[in-house]
Amino acid sequence: MRDKPRALAKIMLTFMLALFAAGMLFPLVFTISNSFMSEDEITAAYGILSPSAEGDSGGLSESKADQFAVLKLIPDKVTLEQYGEALYRKPQFLAMFWNAVVMTAPIIAGQTLVAALAAYALGKLQFAGRDKLFFIYLITMLMPFQVTLVPNYMMADRLGLLNSFGAIVWPGIFAAFGVFLLRQFMLQIPTAYVEAGKMDGAGHMQLFLRIVLPMCKPGLAALVILLFIDNWNMVEQPLILLTDAVKQPLSVYLSRIREGEQGIAFAVSVLYMAPMLFIFLYGENDLIAGIQLSGLKG
Repeated sequence: MRDKPRALAKIMLTFMLALFAAGMLFPLVFTISNSFMSEDEITAAYGILSPSAEGDSGGLSESKADQFAVLKLIPDKVTLEQYGEALYRKPQFLAMFWNAVVMTAPIIAGQTLVAALAAYALGKLQFAGRDKLFFIYLITMLMPFQVTLVPNYMMADRLGLLNSFGAIVWPGIFAAFGVFLLRQFMLQIPTAYVEAGKMDGAGHMQLFLRIVLPMCKPGLAALVILLFIDNWNMVEQPLILLTDAVKQPLSVYLSRIREGEQGIAFAVSVLYMAPMLFIFLYGENDLIAGIQLSGLKG
């Protein structure tokens, strides 16, 4: 008899988690399915939301005030028209996609290198002020990027980097998050391995490259995935630091959906989130292991 309440509670919990998972997946499924609709079908379903449906006062016109948008998950006719429009007829979308790649790739490579070296120094070397220096890193990491956006803008202007990719790449390379994550991961590596390497005459660079770094592969994989997701989706930094629209990434365009481009927006959204999905699914195990092991010790 005691097992029945437990079984019922388990069923209820599973049902609630299933509803939660369905709610989280709905925007993804909705975007993908709508990307295979024609522009006419999307306009018929969501035309009420277009700017032309708004009155002079900024609200909806009286003729459409009592209408509602219809959320469609199944296209009446499957078409690749929107993908062809985004990839071939309007190459600016593809150019913005590569702008995102040009900005994201150097940040990931640079911050991974800088963070690995700094984490080794803060986690495995003994020197005066080490813990205080790490505390300063934590303070900078806890501050929201909106706080540092104005100083970054002023520095980029002084250095002549404004309206260039360097205004975004350089602050991203020296961000504190990677140092924190890898330092916490390196604390899990037994000191005996490092001491044994020192007894064999290995220097710090050999210890770092041959002992510490190979044992940090899950942490490095987790860092790369998190950095890619964070920097791939940035909007405010390129919006403020890149005044030339040609240099802005695709994430900025997605926040500026115009009338007559709703269908293209769905297709471009799918293309834009595809790399994130592939990277996350491919490195899911490494991401979970890296986060778990980096959080065992403070």
